[in-house]
Amino acid sequence: MHFMTKSNPIGVFDSGIGGLTVVKQIKNLLPNENIVYFGDTARVPYGSKSNATVIEYALQDAQFLLKKNVKLIVVACNTVSSVALQVLRDKINLPIIGMISPGAKMALKETANKKIGVIGTYATVNNKAYSKEIMKFDKKSKVFEKACPLFVPFAEEGWLNTEATKFVAKEYLKELKEKEIESLILGCTHYPLLHEVIQEAIGDKVKLIDSGIAVSYEVREYLQARNLLNDSAAKGEDLYFVSDLPEKFRTVAELFLGNKIKHLQKIDLEEEIK
Repeated sequence: MHFMTKSNPIGVFDSGIGGLTVVKQIKNLLPNENIVYFGDTARVPYGSKSNATVIEYALQDAQFLLKKNVKLIVVACNTVSSVALQVLRDKINLPIIGMISPGAKMALKETANKKIGVIGTYATVNNKAYSKEIMKFDKKSKVFEKACPLFVPFAEEGWLNTEATKFVAKEYLKELKEKEIESLILGCTHYPLLHEVIQEAIGDKVKLIDSGIAVSYEVREYLQARNLLNDSAAKGEDLYFVSDLPEKFRTVAELFLGNKIKHLQKIDLEEEIK
């Protein structure tokens, strides 16, 4: 493991722009931290790919961040967290925080009637990632999972509140509404971008669970325990890297983050990790 200092950045990766929802939460909680973000925009979405492909992509993404001397890697992608987390932990010599466990714990805290809904990609839902994790902590919980694959392209396209998005959300969430769930885990980091539309479709009584918030607390705990929190008084610097379409990424990212992105670069991932 390379030598760590407090000023080393936190590494975050995702298949596209979805991981920015996690970056936003980390920045809210830890504004002094430096962040290196990689969005694999050339190969988004990961949720419809086979497990073997997701594992291969995840290892490449993590290797890229490793070369940026990060002190910790946040897998800001539920698909990768549900399919490849253990492989990453076995092969990458750095602490790695995924989305599933923090999100599951947060949902349990927020749900009195034990009925929890989960929406995610095909990969996350087919792997029953959240159901398994929730059952570890509470066998009596009832978990209802639903794949909502169209939400990722809508988010990537910046269609965050269009009539088409609202129509699709209503269709997807109809059956979960009938289950009388009390909370709904946004089981894909793209989904908080569509927070308003999802809330409207599922109804005001259902609490939306954003795993990114839970992950930001876990990041803080981990760094605090190892005395690795950045104690600089200056605001952290963020570097953004993508594998394709940087200007499209910039447009949606700036809209969502509410500030200008200073450093954004398109990279050739295979070249970078040679």
